[in-house]
Amino acid sequence: MSAQPLRSPTLRPHRMKKEESFLGKLGGTLARKKKAKEVSDLQEEGKNAINAPMNPSTVDIHPEDTLLEENEERTMIDPNSKEDPKFKELIKVLIDWINDVLVEERIIVKQLEEDLYDGQVLQKLLEKLANRKLNVAEVTQSEIGQKQKLQTVLEAVHDLLRPHGWTIKWNVDSIHGKNLISILHLLVALAMHFRAPIRLPEHVSVQVVVVRKREGLLQTTHVSEELTTTTEMMMGRFERDAFDTLFDHAPDKLSVVKKSLITFVNKHLNKLNLEVTELETQFADGVYLVLLMGLLEDYFVPLHNFYLTPESFDQKVHNVSFAFELMQDGGLKKPKARPEDVVNLDLKSTLRVLYNLFTKYKNVE
Repeated sequence: MSAQPLRSPTLRPHRMKKEESFLGKLGGTLARKKKAKEVSDLQEEGKNAINAPMNPSTVDIHPEDTLLEENEERTMIDPNSKEDPKFKELIKVLIDWINDVLVEERIIVKQLEEDLYDGQVLQKLLEKLANRKLNVAEVTQSEIGQKQKLQTVLEAVHDLLRPHGWTIKWNVDSIHGKNLISILHLLVALAMHFRAPIRLPEHVSVQVVVVRKREGLLQTTHVSEELTTTTEMMMGRFERDAFDTLFDHAPDKLSVVKKSLITFVNKHLNKLNLEVTELETQFADGVYLVLLMGLLEDYFVPLHNFYLTPESFDQKVHNVSFAFELMQDGGLKKPKARPEDVVNLDLKSTLRVLYNLFTKYKNVE
């Protein structure tokens, strides 16, 4: 007699009894309502997707970004913009700058939103840059205490920036809310105001998703936010002068100014059998500036103090910075231009430096 093969037990679907309990009926009713709401939500989502005009990208909106009051709005950076190389470079340059400024404080910033929102690092940064002490509590754990500190720090920042025409694009709530756009606007303004020895990438813009609540519904729009323009335009807030007027309103006279400056510098550089034909490029490595200062002040500049044949950007910046020091030693004010701008072939910056020399030394033989 052969043995019957063993069969695996089969899972049979549970059959509903004809007489459902009250709770069963209630549960079924709730389930149907939930399903109907899901269908309604899905239809609403589909309608929004159709009505959204050429939505450039799909953005993941976090749950906390949807908890808005009526007419409240929240902004976030489009994920695609966060991957833009120039945007990443801007963040890296600013983080490196902050860490360089605060190296003696043993503060290391790794992420702008997480490290700057409570006001502690911003306080130290402003105190170091402005060489002043702020009257705030050193450590604040509570949200109220952090916002009070932020308020004091930002008021000090505004007192510095407003007289120079900066548009304030941040506030206590946006900084404390870790809004990266606001934090970047603030840091760019500080870097420009204090003439940070850094080169910010130019023309950095990001796509920003704006979420608003209107009549109980969330609405999203995309706007472009400009974080940097050109160094010249940003620095121009602080140094509108005759050269700005010359470039903006009398460019035809620019060649006359350049010719006069070339004649002036060659009058002295010819003594070393050197000649300049292009102001834009031939002063960019700082060598001619250093030699020119020695000739104007009638001294020999030791060759170990600068790079006679600079190869890297840093070596060129060193040369121009050294030339600026020699100018100040000769009684000139600190140049408005930054060494980095001269090295980067910024003509207006180079002209400003040479014109200052021309004004003081034009009668030197």
